[in-house]
Amino acid sequence: MSEGNDKVAQQTERIDGIHHITAIASDPQTNVDFYAGVLGLRLVKRTVNFDDPQVYHLYYGDATGSPGTILTFFPWPGARRGSRGVGQATVTAFSVPEGSLGYWRERLSRHGIVAEAPKTRGEEEILTLLDPDGLKLELVAHAGAAAAAPWGDGTGGPVPDAHAVRRFFGLTLQEQAYEPTAETLETLGFPLLGEDSPGAAGKSGGGSRFRFDAGQGARLDVIRNPDGGHGHIAAGTVHHVAWRVTDDAEQLRWREKIAGAGLHVTPVLDRQYFHSIYFREPGGVLFEIATDPPGFILDESVASLGSALKLPPWLESDRDRIARRLPRLELDGVVTGGQS
Repeated sequence: MSEGNDKVAQQTERIDGIHHITAIASDPQTNVDFYAGVLGLRLVKRTVNFDDPQVYHLYYGDATGSPGTILTFFPWPGARRGSRGVGQATVTAFSVPEGSLGYWRERLSRHGIVAEAPKTRGEEEILTLLDPDGLKLELVAHAGAAAAAPWGDGTGGPVPDAHAVRRFFGLTLQEQAYEPTAETLETLGFPLLGEDSPGAAGKSGGGSRFRFDAGQGARLDVIRNPDGGHGHIAAGTVHHVAWRVTDDAEQLRWREKIAGAGLHVTPVLDRQYFHSIYFREPGGVLFEIATDPPGFILDESVASLGSALKLPPWLESDRDRIARRLPRLELDGVVTGGQS
């Protein structure tokens, strides 16, 4: 009986969902115009890359930047275009309500964004597009999407609530070898849901796509591509994927477990709005485990999120120099320069 209970405990110990996904962009204004203006996400935080403070770190999400909605960017002006390949997260997918893809095709076309014709994957309908830097995105229409509120929630978001992006549907990893990555996902507590979903986009042969439950309704697809070349991380590619934990104590337990699995994991780093540890899964994708607290209302009210440049305490003494080097940004017709 005790052994059975131990097995149940092991099976239920799991990372519960995506915290955020971070990608690289080039021009910050183009990035804001697309994600806030076209996709209709909320710019919830305008800060800097703590490791390179002359570069913005822009966060987009729902009304409060809830974990599971947050897509972030390091926009390096003039950055070269990257390339997708094995050892990378190659597709970022958002949930939208059923029946929304016609609206999205028209909206994207009106803004000069080319999207593929919708396709099906099981019971999901999928619209695939590239952002201005070439980051590959999917809008996935499915029955469960409407359960999550859009950030505007009837208060004037740029996209009607009936069609608005909700939260992450999931992401796709491309790997040369499947088994080592699968072992790491098992360590994180992600159960395998199936292999080669019918009509899966991006299939490269029989048995090439494996779908995992990543928690909170998110899906993690792993495409096995043994002959694929490695991509190059630069503009238009995902830099890392962050998984969520409830607090610092849980994060430390996961750090010990990941190190025990033979993976090199960093010490805890203070990212101001969450605390983070990082490690690479065996295929090369950089994973982060981030805490839910403190959250984005640490230094701004909900109403004012994203309206001013925010710096961590250890950079405040250098604010004037940092602000002078940052490009000015315009959001909803209001210029919010680096100096604000």
